[in-house]
Amino acid sequence: MPKPFLTYDQQIQKLKDKHLNIADEVYAKDILHRYGYFALITGYKDLLKNPTTKNYCDGATFEDIVAIYQFDEQLRELTLRYLLHIERHIRSILSYAFCKTYGESQSAYLTPPNYDISSRKKAVEVGKLINNYLQKLISKPTSYAYIEHHKLHHQNVPLWVLVNALSFGTISKMYEYSKPQIQSAVSMEFDGINEPQLRMILEVLTDFRNVCAHNERLFTHKCARHDIPDLPLHRKLSISKNGRQYVYGKRDYFSVVLAFRYLLPHKDYLTFKSQLSKLIDRVADENQQIPMSRLLDIMGFPLNWKKVTTYKKV
Repeated sequence: MPKPFLTYDQQIQKLKDKHLNIADEVYAKDILHRYGYFALITGYKDLLKNPTTKNYCDGATFEDIVAIYQFDEQLRELTLRYLLHIERHIRSILSYAFCKTYGESQSAYLTPPNYDISSRKKAVEVGKLINNYLQKLISKPTSYAYIEHHKLHHQNVPLWVLVNALSFGTISKMYEYSKPQIQSAVSMEFDGINEPQLRMILEVLTDFRNVCAHNERLFTHKCARHDIPDLPLHRKLSISKNGRQYVYGKRDYFSVVLAFRYLLPHKDYLTFKSQLSKLIDRVADENQQIPMSRLLDIMGFPLNWKKVTTYKKV
């Protein structure tokens, strides 16, 4: 049964009926007007509710929800900023390695034998990559002026041009199905990880990038199908295991923090870590319902996470 439309006053009354403390209804109405009930309340209320009564926990306030919402919003902005840095780097070195090996003709990246088609499954996936993404961009009109320019004036769109229009997911797939010498040329740019490890990391980062791009809740997100490989930093941070699996840093937000440690230049990573630490400290101060230890656990962080820069990556 669809939920009925509620005015702002009715939305506020509904929250109060669920025992949420709202001291300033004018402020609450303004926030609901700017953010929307679904994005603000439906997206974050479960963190402040008693699972038994379905009401808000004692002392929970409207400001608590706003603090969590704004934290997650700022976390998405921070994460996406550095994901784009990594994406740009991968685009550059992958297209360079591919063009150096196979040339800059568009036929090079449209030729299946220039990829790893050593199994039937890989051959099928390479076919999808070429036909559904690469070929489509050069055979149909696009909104990318640089692609249309090369079509019109050169009758050729080299990979170093096309790659700028590819999504992070497509770049990740292109790396996954590149031949070993191409993968090696890319992974060598990053200390401490090999070709299969980079593939796994890119799968996880693609998932988190999609969360950021679609404004979904980020800080509690966990990948459903992928995880990053076991890395030396898991062991050095003494992260506990559930059986053979590390409990933190595999498919949660801390996996992104670890991935960034390997893929970002050290100076950039220090800046990212500093900004992340400030965001976490601030929301812990502003929201009394979620203590620091619980917040870190929800995000998949060990308590000693700040030591991630104390240890060497390898």
